[in-house]
Amino acid sequence: MAEASIYEIHDPRFRQLIVTSAGLDELYSGCRWAEGPVWFNDANQLLWSDIPNQRMLRWTPESGVSVYRQPSNFANGHTRDRQGRLISCEHGGRRVTRTEVDGSITVLADHFEGAKLNSPNDVVVKSDGTIWFTDPTYGIMSDYEGYRAVSEQPARNVYRLDPTTGALAAVVKDFIQPNGLAFSPDETILYVADSAASHDESLPRHVRAFDVVDGNRLANGRVFCLIDNGIPDGIRTDVNGNLWSSAADGVHCFDPTGKLIGKIRVPQTVANLTFGGPRRNRLFIAATRSVYSVYLAVSGAQVP
Repeated sequence: MAEASIYEIHDPRFRQLIVTSAGLDELYSGCRWAEGPVWFNDANQLLWSDIPNQRMLRWTPESGVSVYRQPSNFANGHTRDRQGRLISCEHGGRRVTRTEVDGSITVLADHFEGAKLNSPNDVVVKSDGTIWFTDPTYGIMSDYEGYRAVSEQPARNVYRLDPTTGALAAVVKDFIQPNGLAFSPDETILYVADSAASHDESLPRHVRAFDVVDGNRLANGRVFCLIDNGIPDGIRTDVNGNLWSSAADGVHCFDPTGKLIGKIRVPQTVANLTFGGPRRNRLFIAATRSVYSVYLAVSGAQVP
């Protein structure tokens, strides 16, 4: 039986989302800073970034862990587009890229209004194929997760990219350090984490919610939830509309109104997470030096 101490029940509804007999499995240890997990169901594999080590790793149930790409150009967050191709945020190139079926890499965005992006961090793809990503300055603040540089952008924006036309639009311009992002299951809401407290505890450590208007712009921005331990980094939603967020003490789960209903305790600071497995009911957790997983009683909303 799993140790009950890995679960914090803040609301009885959280019990319906977890499997109390399912423990926390450590799949790999040996990263410097694990980030950006993405599940490939058709290949039965998990990919993630080990940013400072300039590599992307792959885990399969049959073969364990191997190197997927090195050097990785300090890749951080990843997702898949509707054709199943890998979409990546690269700190080193200050760009968003797509890995084609033949393994070649296409640059999707690296400039906005004539200036270099800061360091694209995390990314999601909407059902219409558009790519939404955040652009904080973490990758240019030092040479540890990228290459130290002066920002050329006047703000740290959230962007919407149309990969068909190449049109790039800043959909939110008032974040301090925008980080993880996730759509609600029906794509009427976009959640975006602000992790600015990572370098100044007086700054935000919250997730904001925005209404998606006409499928391509955001309105009615408001604070959705606060993280009471650490910062929000990566976030995901499940099919019931609950939001799962990384935090210093594990993974926090919020209901669709922003109420904290439970936590999964993790031994290391969590950076990011994703749902995966054949039924999308396995939560993969990138936490500092390790990658963990735990089975849940709910499935993730993200596709593919």
